[in-house]
Parts: sequence; structure tokens; C-alpha cells
Amino acid sequence: MKHHHNLDLEIKIPKDARKIVLAGNPNAGKSVFFNALTGLYVDVSNYPGTTLEISYGHLGDDVLIDTPGVYGISSFNDEERIARDIILAADVVLNVVNAVHLERDLFLTQQIIDTGVPVVVALNMVDEAAAQGIEIDTGLLSEMLGVTVVPTVAVKKQGFNEVKAAALSRAKPGNLTPGLADRLREMQNRVGEQGDALLILEGDPAVAERHGIEPGDEREEIYRRRRERVNELVRAVVRIAERESPFGAVLGRWMIRPLTGIPILLLTLFVMYQVIGVFIAQTVVGFTEDEIMGGIYEPAVSDFIGRFIAEDSVLGVILIGEFGVLTMTVVYILGLLLPLIVGFYFFLALFEDSGYLPRIATLADRVLTGVGLNGKAIIPFILGFGCVTLATITTRMLNTDRERRIAIFLLGLTIPCSAQLAVIAGMLAGLGAAFLMMYVLVILMVFLVVGTVLNTVFSGTSTHLLIDLPPLRVPRLGNVLKKTGNKAFGFLREATPLFMLGAVLISVLQLTGALAAIQRGLAPVTAGWLNLPVETATAFIMGIVRRDFGAAGLLTLELTALQTVVALITITLFVPCIASVFIIFKERSWKDGALIWGSTWLIAFTVGGTVMQLSRVFGPDGDPNVALVLAAFAGIGGAIVLLCKLVKRPGRLDVGAAGADS
Repeated sequence: MKHHHNLDLEIKIPKDARKIVLAGNPNAGKSVFFNALTGLYVDVSNYPGTTLEISYGHLGDDVLIDTPGVYGISSFNDEERIARDIILAADVVLNVVNAVHLERDLFLTQQIIDTGVPVVVALNMVDEAAAQGIEIDTGLLSEMLGVTVVPTVAVKKQGFNEVKAAALSRAKPGNLTPGLADRLREMQNRVGEQGDALLILEGDPAVAERHGIEPGDEREEIYRRRRERVNELVRAVVRIAERESPFGAVLGRWMIRPLTGIPILLLTLFVMYQVIGVFIAQTVVGFTEDEIMGGIYEPAVSDFIGRFIAEDSVLGVILIGEFGVLTMTVVYILGLLLPLIVGFYFFLALFEDSGYLPRIATLADRVLTGVGLNGKAIIPFILGFGCVTLATITTRMLNTDRERRIAIFLLGLTIPCSAQLAVIAGMLAGLGAAFLMMYVLVILMVFLVVGTVLNTVFSGTSTHLLIDLPPLRVPRLGNVLKKTGNKAFGFLREATPLFMLGAVLISVLQLTGALAAIQRGLAPVTAGWLNLPVETATAFIMGIVRRDFGAAGLLTLELTALQTVVALITITLFVPCIASVFIIFKERSWKDGALIWGSTWLIAFTVGGTVMQLSRVFGPDGDPNVALVLAAFAGIGGAIVLLCKLVKRPGRLDVGAAGADS
């Protein structure tokens, strides 16, 4: 049948071209299919009303559209709503199914078939299924589903030609869930389209509202029939041979148990820090930023522009001045950020391709529940130690708008980027263990207290972590490098204009004298409440431009050990760099962005001043008792958390279904 839904995306679909839609559960391998079938001709568009990006490209004369990985097409979260709308508008659905988790993945397959859209099934990871003793009769599965089923191994590109041929010529509607036809036909006579009829029966409020009717109440019955159908399919087509549990399965279980998982995670993060925080941030960035960009590029571009425009003119300051668009911006992006971004995305791709990333999320879930998040939020937080700007963009992966708001706030407030962290580590190294502990524990307590407050203030509930745990596997270098390159390029494409805008803004403030005025305005707070030198205000302002500039600005000041710790705590909690601020405004509304920006100023100065005043109380001679200061600070934080718990006891909301570890 022909589907008449309009796909509200900025996609130029040629006349007579069909919309072929990729759909599947998370970790089924859709991205590998999409990249292989579309090649390099890929575009990305934000789905209207969301921050989620949809990739699309050409498959022959047709358009191939990717969808988020989902367990069903309903209205539980943004991913499912988007997948639902795109699938209902499809001419063909290419459904990628994980052969290892057939019982789980076929539920989505059957739901898509029930919409009446022509379907082709790519039965992926048949090699991993065989390694685990799972044998699948694909011919019988195809016959029972009523659609073409092609066995594939996506990472080896096995079966791709058959999948492409089937999608272009052999897609057809499949066999409905038994017992559904009569009721579906009755509703279809009212609304005109089978997919809409199905979702209305399942109680989807958005689809029902489109047709001006009340949503049905038959979801439980339809889901029960569909689950029975899938169980029948699996019993008929799957045969399992007994195999010993491979080491990968044992290691996978170790990774999600706190007793073994935490040491494994700490070891992994230590290796990651040594590569990114030490080798890349110091050695590689030292070469790219100082030698290449600072030693070759910046003098060359300044000399060239200076031949035509005076460097001290308004245009000269904007282009090649201290915060110039062609100097600081380019040096910052290519010399500093790019190596760090590539390093972090490389590790992220390793974690993702190996199956370790969802295990990290599972391990962190319990801790993050208390601040209104779930374990999935650990991914942007880890990325934040490389670049908060980058991490803010990746909060799009979180399930709800509420969780994205909390995560972005905590990222901008408490997570120092690698460039700033390198300076902070160097300054703390000479102060001794006590002051190092003071810094770490204060930042950690602020994270927990502010997260708890946000969890209380923002309406709604956190979602359960229902995440697929794929088998552990050796990462494939080609996949890792391709993911790293695509994501790094995507970040540069999106963030570069914002960096330039920020550079122009700071240059204008400098030219008008507003920058110096802001420094004078902050001086009473820094000298009085924080008990720091007046010049510290300059470091804070520089921190807006670049976080490491701000931290490095403290190196030129004569500070006591206590003043150093207070200054570092304050500048860590202080507003993130101008690029991160603009990304926050982009990801959120201007109202939310302004609230986050203003709140970080208030919290940073409040916390820094509180630590200083407590240190004065418990160490009037300038040598505070760190244990007593931390105990008092923890007492204040504990009282705030307790008050939040008394005001609101948040629950959690289910949004999907999780796969079991193999």
C-alpha cells in the first residue's frame, strides 16, 4: 500500500525516488549498513523540534534514511517518536536484526510489519550467533515473516549486495500478528492508513491526536499477541548448541559488577588519561599549538593581514588581535582542540566498537540515579574531561529533555576540560595530598549536591537505564578510524562558527573597554569574599574565553597554598569557555542558557568563598585543618541534600527494554 505521511525533514528527495528507511534495535549494526550503502555522500539534519540528528544519503536513485536505535515505535521518548514518524513515511524499511538477540529484536520487526510498510530483514551478526552455538533457519524465518530475510555480517560486508538488491526490488508487506487483522481493518477504515491504525490501537496519543480521535486501550493485548508470535518464530527457527562460555562473556560480566568493574574502569581511565591527558594534551598539542600554529601559522597570517590592515585598527584587532578570528580561533580549534577531540573520539569509538561503553553506563547507573540521570550520562561526562563543548553536544543521546538539562548544567559547572585540567594538575602537584584532596572532594560534593537540587527542582522523573549489552569483541580498526574521523569532522563543522562568534564578541568587549570594566566589577568579590588578589578577576574573565587561559592566568600570581586551591575550585566551577556557552545556548533555549550561565557564576563564587571562610575559621593562621573544612562543607551539602529528599522523592520511568549480556 502507499503511505502518504510527510517526512518533515530538510531532505531533497528527487521525483520518483523512494524513501528507504533503516530501522533496528540499538547495537544491531545499522550504522555499518548505512555507511557502506551510502558511501561518503551523507548529510545530517536535526529532526524538527528535537536536538537529535538524522543521517541520510543516496542508495542508487533512492534516498536512504537512518533512524535512532529503538526497541519499538511508540511515544516513550524522542528516539521512538522520530523512528515512528520516519518509518510511517517510508516506502521500504530495511530492518537490521541482531541474530544473537533474535527474541528481542523480532518484536520491533513484527511491529513494523504490522504497520503495513514493505520490509526487508537483514539478519546481522550471524557469525557471532554461530560462535555462540545459535543456528537460525533463515529460509523458514523468511517464510513465517512473509518478507525477505538476508543473513549478513556487517563488519565484513557479507551479504550487503543481497540486502541492497532486496531493498531495491523485493521488499513487500509481511504477515500480520495473528488475531490483529480484523481489528486493524476496522480502525483503518476510520483513519485511512494501516500504520496509524495500528498505533492508535496501541494507544499512541500523538497519532490519535492527528486524526482527532481518542487513543485505543489495546496495547497490552496487542503486545501480548506480538510477544507470543515472536516466541513462536524463535522456537521454530532457532536451534542452540551447547557451548562453553567464552572469556569475553566472563569479562563482560566482570565489567558490570562493582567489585571487579570499578578496578577495570579505573585502569581503563588511567590508560585513557595517559594517552590523552599526558601524551596528546602535552606532547602532541605542544607541537601542534606551539610549533605549527603558534610558530608557523600565526606569524604568517598576522604578517599577511598586517600588510593590508593595521593590526591596532578595529578590523585588525578582530581578525588578528589577541582574540582574533584568524589567529586565536584557528590556533585554538586546529592546534589545541582537534588533537584532543580526535583522541577522545578514538577511545569512544574503541569503547563503542568493543561493547565496553554500555557496560560503563551500567556500572555508573546507581550513582547517577541520585542526580536525576542514569548510567548513559557517564558518556558525556567522560567526554567532558576532554572538551565540555563536545560533551554538551553528546547529551543528545540521553532519553529525556529533563536529563539533558541536568547533564548540561553539571557539565558546564563541575567538569574541567583537559586543557584546563592539565594546568590545574600542575598547580596542585606542589601543594601536597591534603590540598589535592580538598580540591577533588569539594568539586565532587558540588556535583552531587547541585545534581540533587536539579533533580528536585525540575519536574518529571528519571528514566531507568535499559540498555543493550552486546557481546565483547575485538574492535575493528577500520570502523574505529571511520567513526573517529566522522565525529571529529562533525564537531569542527558545528563548533567553528561559534568559536568565531565568541572571538568577535570578546574582541568587541576589549575594544570598547568593557572587558576591563568587567574585571574591575569583579574585583570586590575576588578580594573580599574569596580573599584573593585583585588581579585574580582577570584570570576569571580570561577563563570565559578559554578555560586553560583562566587557570594559567593564576600561575603569574603570588598565591598561598590555600588561595591556590580556592582559586582553582572557583575557576573550575566558573562559566565554561565561550565556545561551550554558545553550544549550551544552541542546545537549550536562550532562557535556559542564560539561567545556566548565571547560575555557574553564583555557585562558583559561593562555593569558593565558603571554602575560604571555613578555612579561616578552622585555620586562622592561614594553615587550615583540611579535614575539618571538608567535614563542615560536607555538612552543609548534606543538609541541602536531605532537604531535597524531604521535598521530593523522585521515581524512575521505564522507556524501553534491555538486552541481556551474552
